[in-house]
Amino acid sequence: MPHYFTLGKIPHKRHTQFRKPDGSLYAEQLFSTEGFADDYALLYHCYAPTMITKTDDPIDVSPKVAEEKMLKHRSFEGFKVKPEADYLQSRKAVLVNSDCHIVLAAPQKSMTDYFYKNADADEMIFVHEGTGTVKTQYGELPFSYGDYIVLPRGTIYQIAFNDDKNRLFIVESFSPLRFPKRYLSKYGQLMEHAPFCERDIRTPQNLQTIDEKGDFLIKTKKKGILYGLHYGTHPFDVIGWDGCCYPYIFSIHDFEPITGRVHQPPPVHQTFETNAFVVCSFVPRLYDYHPDAIPAPYNHSNIDSDEVLYYVAGEFMSRKHVTQGMITLHPAGIPHGPHPGAVEKSIGAKETAELAVMVDTFRPLQITVDGLSIENDGYVMSWAE
Repeated sequence: MPHYFTLGKIPHKRHTQFRKPDGSLYAEQLFSTEGFADDYALLYHCYAPTMITKTDDPIDVSPKVAEEKMLKHRSFEGFKVKPEADYLQSRKAVLVNSDCHIVLAAPQKSMTDYFYKNADADEMIFVHEGTGTVKTQYGELPFSYGDYIVLPRGTIYQIAFNDDKNRLFIVESFSPLRFPKRYLSKYGQLMEHAPFCERDIRTPQNLQTIDEKGDFLIKTKKKGILYGLHYGTHPFDVIGWDGCCYPYIFSIHDFEPITGRVHQPPPVHQTFETNAFVVCSFVPRLYDYHPDAIPAPYNHSNIDSDEVLYYVAGEFMSRKHVTQGMITLHPAGIPHGPHPGAVEKSIGAKETAELAVMVDTFRPLQITVDGLSIENDGYVMSWAE
């Protein structure tokens, strides 16, 4: 998780009396995604964050798997996901396994009638199109094109979009999403060889303490079921907080590419990791500079992971017929590589303007009904000359 941060008013010592101007106590809450054994934050509420006044009937929102097992390369047109007004209804899981859900969304309206909490998973929301602000109990996070919005599991949030043209690539992770261990010192600082540093991490700002009572609906997802929980006080009633477990933003445009004389392996693009998958950022960069270099990637065998690429912008040198928002899935068990003609075409090229997000999962992915509805047929044969 990111470095220690604090915002608002907090007491000098944790777990001690912290009183309001009227003499009553603020309510302290410890927030952690891994019990008491890892990173956490302490938040101070105007009211106890426990006052449930009503519950709605639960709704099953678990993804519907269409293909549990398969072994062929697949391609999906992400921009064929139709825009929908509601944020949660717009989210369509297209690839899933027991470790993560890969989701596409095209929401048109801001969240005004409810708040959302994913009690199952950390969320990484990549902003392909759109601008706005994520509002949380930690403060606000303004976002724009190219931002990774990272929300720890259990974060209560609303998203205010600036208009109705929004495209999001979302990964729900059932284990904590972290920076790669090899980038971190033993004390947790991002080291010199990392492709980004703490200055690139955008922390919450503009903490708004909303001291209100009423009926506040928090839609909470747990084990694929959406529960409507009504609270008697506003969830953003935090006067201050500190710690190392909080939502933040990192822009793909702040990822500094690592290049070399010959083609570098995919781990140089790594941005995040979990126990079960990694996330990589392919950004504009200079190509390899050995006089006989081949900029196109070599053919490689996926034996231990499924590779998912989400294409954002630019011409992806190793692929033909790439469109914005396209997803390719290269499953574990069979090799893949550049399309015919791409290797020779790449020789002599000096740089690329490509932008893409890659997710490599260590367990096989399953294709959902929503995924099949946007599939490009025949992609598996596109290497045949």
